[in-house]
Amino acid sequence: MVTRPAQLLNIQHWNHLTLAQKPEDGLKVEPACHPQACAIQDCIQKNNFKEERCQKQASTSPMPSLLVIDALYECCNLFYQRNGDEASVVSCPKAILLRLKMKQRSESVK
Repeated sequence: MVTRPAQLLNIQHWNHLTLAQKPEDGLKVEPACHPQACAIQDCIQKNNFKEERCQKQASTSPMPSLLVIDALYECCNLFYQRNGDEASVVSCPKAILLRLKMKQRSESVK
């Protein structure tokens, strides 16, 4: 029997998975937070690789694109809280960089 990666990970469509589920749901797949990371890649591809369009609210999306990035960061933050800052996963930046990015994003919203 041939098993496709989506079957192995029990992953649904990335857009709906990321926006519909809680950040901790990203920890239930391998690699952790992969659906959230793929949602960002999907956004960039849909916007002709213009990353800035995935940094702010998209007018054609029912949810702000900002939430796609925040969903990844929240999932990664939970990953490090549960596994320690020395843990690693391909979907997440290193813990120290993640926290810096989260701080920068929270300051830019103020």
